[in-house]
Amino acid sequence: MRIEVVLDVKTTLGEGPLWDVTQERLYWIDSFDGRVFRSTMDGRELRAWDVTQKIGSMAIRKDGEGAIVSLQRGFHTLDFKTGDVELIHDPEPDAPANRLNDGKVDRRGRFIAGSMDTKEEGPNGGLYRLDPDFSVTKIDSGIICSNGPCFSPDDLTLYFNDTWSGQIWAYDYDIETGSIANRRTFAKVDTSRGGAADGSTVDAEGFLWNALVYDGRLVRYAPDGSVDRIVDMPVKKVTSVMFGGPELDILYVTSMSKPPLPRFPDDGQLRGSLFAIHGLGVRGVEEPRFGS
Repeated sequence: MRIEVVLDVKTTLGEGPLWDVTQERLYWIDSFDGRVFRSTMDGRELRAWDVTQKIGSMAIRKDGEGAIVSLQRGFHTLDFKTGDVELIHDPEPDAPANRLNDGKVDRRGRFIAGSMDTKEEGPNGGLYRLDPDFSVTKIDSGIICSNGPCFSPDDLTLYFNDTWSGQIWAYDYDIETGSIANRRTFAKVDTSRGGAADGSTVDAEGFLWNALVYDGRLVRYAPDGSVDRIVDMPVKKVTSVMFGGPELDILYVTSMSKPPLPRFPDDGQLRGSLFAIHGLGVRGVEEPRFGS
């Protein structure tokens, strides 16, 4: 196993690595600075877009010419050619202290994304489904900090976590309708070192990888929720993970250079870097695009 720095871009709150298999390009975001980044697998041809608001996550659209972005004030489209950002829908117009956060696309082209309380204190957030026709449905509520949505390879399970709950949840997922049921604890997170569950992805074997933010570790959970493997990272504030590269065998890891709230710790020189882990012996699954 080898961990290397792809780019030391010092993202204030790096998040959401996303490998697009068609373009063979890696995307990631800076949540606090409101930017979308794109590069080759090894960090060349760097490009960035300013989306004007804090951003929680993104999804490439079917045509590859743009993205869906979950911004502080709702779901928007981003045109890669012009840089234009246009509102689709704000699901929480009466919750100014909230913002949309982490999200992923299912294999029918729906975007599942949650919201969060910006102070990370109150259960004021929800979980939403944006369908290809741009309709929005609220599918869960009572969430403090939405993170880590991802789907099992058989499409039967949606994984998700409220970061400060100390748990990763699993829902029964209906791929035909996009509905969820039977929320339950998939895994209890080891918070003894001050860490909490952040972004997640699922590999081709159906194991879930989660970034333990503030703890500097990545955890691979077996389908039964047991801990299969732990990877120690060179920084504490790791935020999210995604497999990429032509063979989908490189695990990309984002991190933050500055904690969002004063109570969170600082970090080392490589804080805010984008990392790549080689030699894990595991492959990921193709990330779907948004749309029908």
